[in-house]
Amino acid sequence: MKAKKSLGLKIKNNFARAKKALGQNFLKSELALRKIVETGEIKKDDVILEIGPGKGALTSKLLAFSCQVIAIEKDRELITLLKEKFKKEIEEKRLNLIHGDILDFDITQIVRQDLTIYKIIANIPYNITGAILKKFLTEKNQPESMVLMVQHEVAKRIMAQDKKESMLSLSVKAYGEPKMIMKVPARYFSPAPKVDSAIIAIRNISRELFITLEFEKKFWEIVRAGFAHKRKKLSSNLKNTISCQGESLTFLGNKRAENLTLEDWILLTKECYN
Repeated sequence: MKAKKSLGLKIKNNFARAKKALGQNFLKSELALRKIVETGEIKKDDVILEIGPGKGALTSKLLAFSCQVIAIEKDRELITLLKEKFKKEIEEKRLNLIHGDILDFDITQIVRQDLTIYKIIANIPYNITGAILKKFLTEKNQPESMVLMVQHEVAKRIMAQDKKESMLSLSVKAYGEPKMIMKVPARYFSPAPKVDSAIIAIRNISRELFITLEFEKKFWEIVRAGFAHKRKKLSSNLKNTISCQGESLTFLGNKRAENLTLEDWILLTKECYN
């Protein structure tokens, strides 16, 4: 009996061990968890997509609102732990626990266009932050809002706190309204990462900025070309790569891509698009 009990404890401890390859850092701060949930402005009938629930600390907070939670977890061992921890909620169909990779996940499996509004609230794996943002902000079925834990430096880049835009900041601002909510020290995690983190909110997510899908495609073509060589003047980057010529580029002067605002890029796209 003692041997079995010892084995059981060993297995349980293995479940709690973070896997570096999966970018796992489990949030242990009640303050940060409360702030994430508060920022999410959760209502009873909300559908919440949680990416990487880990050991379920945030999941528990979300379920307390009697909303529907869909949690995608890649780690098979954590799936086993979560099934045991939230057995009741799963049986009541308040929690839909899915084993899989969020980057391969088809959101249409759980939401129907124009019929289901959902939010993303998650402490995401930092090594796929950019991929997650791109996937869901450009998704045909976009979330209504996103509340994410990201690296503090990434949050600062998204907000362009140094007044220099980047592909990342424009990628977020083109589809929603980002706001940094709170800096989260590394000690609030287990294991503690080497960098501090931050909670960001992206609200009012839509494609309203773009006139048509073709305009959206042209916008990103121009932005990518503009950032291809960051040290060069923007006019030089664009001159030989897209059809914008002459007067369309004169307002750029000696500016580089990082000096243009989102509104500038939209204006430039309209000039080229026409």
